[in-house]
This record gives sequence, structure tokens and C-alpha cells, in this order.
Amino acid sequence: MLLAAFLNLHGERAVVVGGGVVASRRVGTLLRAEMRVSVIAPTISPELRAKDVTCMDRAYVSGDVVGARLVLACTDSPAVNDRVTADALKLGLLVGHAGDAARGNLRFPATLERGGVTLALTSGRELPMLAQALKERLGEVLPEDLPLDAWVRRREQAVALAAPDREAVLEKLRREIRLAVGLVS
Repeated sequence: MLLAAFLNLHGERAVVVGGGVVASRRVGTLLRAEMRVSVIAPTISPELRAKDVTCMDRAYVSGDVVGARLVLACTDSPAVNDRVTADALKLGLLVGHAGDAARGNLRFPATLERGGVTLALTSGRELPMLAQALKERLGEVLPEDLPLDAWVRRREQAVALAAPDREAVLEKLRREIRLAVGLVS
């Protein structure tokens, strides 16, 4: 079973080995998380070069992952991906293997951001098409705008109240939230 978690890796170093389409997609995810990204590959696409990354135009060598918090093996060579993954795992790093996710310890879910809410979806298996389909379906029903700041303020105020009043205010907030996302109280 996989552990579902949101990680704050702001400012941490990520190493992406590979310079193609998969690497470019994953680099975008890492940059949105505000990580410092290094890309290592003999050939790096112009799309990747245009991103805010450090490019190393060469083949991967053992030791390239030292000092990273997260590593992605995104080459078209299973042997290189296996070596990168093994090196990262030996160092206790988070590592994703693009060719065989089960070899690494990190998988990327399908994500949906709407109304200040982020949903992460996975099938828990090697079936990303299901996660993508669920993302599309949930995107159809999740409201565009939710008053998250106001709800958080009301919750914080309620928590400071005495028990009977606190429960009444929280129950009212709970009903309002359920109604806003289309659920019947």
C-alpha cells in the first residue's frame, strides 16, 4: 500500500536524469513545488532548457544524486534508470523510476487544483489512465471558487469557543461546506 502525503520540498534539490518528454513533464511538477532542479542527460530538449533548471549535458555517473532530496530516472534506457534508482535508494532518497514505478519509492499522482483545493489521485497500481479519468470526472463537479479563507477563520474562531457552542458552530460550518461541494447535509 502507498502512503498518500503532500511534501513541502521548497528549495530542496532534485536531480532528473533524462532530457526528453517525460523528464520535461516531471520537471514542471518539481518547479511548481519550488524545488531546485538539475537535469542530467547527453541530449536535453529545448523545452527543458527553457525552464529554470541547471542542465548537465552528459551521461549519468554514480554520485550525481548525492545531496539531492528527490531523484527521477526518466531516460529511455531501462539499465540507466535502474542504476539511478539503485544509487538513490542506497542513499535513502525519494526516487521515481519512469520505466518501472515499482522499482522506486515515489510515484506521482494525477492532481487537480480547483477552488483552492488540491486533490491527488492514484489507482495504487500501474494504471495512470484510471487516475486521469477520475481527475477529469472530479473536475466536472468540483466548484471553481470556494471561500476557504472565510471557512478557515470561522473554524479557528469556533475552536476557541466552549464545547457546546464550538460543536454548534462547527456543525453549521460542516453543513455549509457539504452544501457548497454539492452534498446533501
